[in-house]
Amino acid sequence: MELLVTCRRHFAASHRLYSDQLDEATNLEIYGKCAWKNGHGHNYVIEVTVRGTPDPITGFVIPPAELVRIVDERVVDRVDHRHLNHDIDFLQGDVPTAELLARRFFEQLEPYLSGLTRVTLHETPKNVAIYGEPETGEGR
Repeated sequence: MELLVTCRRHFAASHRLYSDQLDEATNLEIYGKCAWKNGHGHNYVIEVTVRGTPDPITGFVIPPAELVRIVDERVVDRVDHRHLNHDIDFLQGDVPTAELLARRFFEQLEPYLSGLTRVTLHETPKNVAIYGEPETGEGR
């Protein structure tokens, strides 16, 4: 039987929502105060979900410490207390919306996590982006 296991981690980062393909007025219209020149920050919550069959000996789909280590090494430690527009190589040239961040974080984790199912990124308590399989709400 396959199970889903989710690791939840926290990080703080700043960003600016601004597209070089748009003029200043249009950026301000689309992104509002999020387009302000110096950017702004969030206390993010990232949830990384993997799917798999529990090991018959350990009972784990993936050992929790291993999942935390991979999420921290591949994402959290790289973005925590950084400016996402300027400091993160895999985000260069992107507008770091919650939607795009969830996708890019998934891409950073996928080679290292067998069974990676989704990345859920909580930018604020009211703004959440999911990349990967959505939650189905189905239970057994």
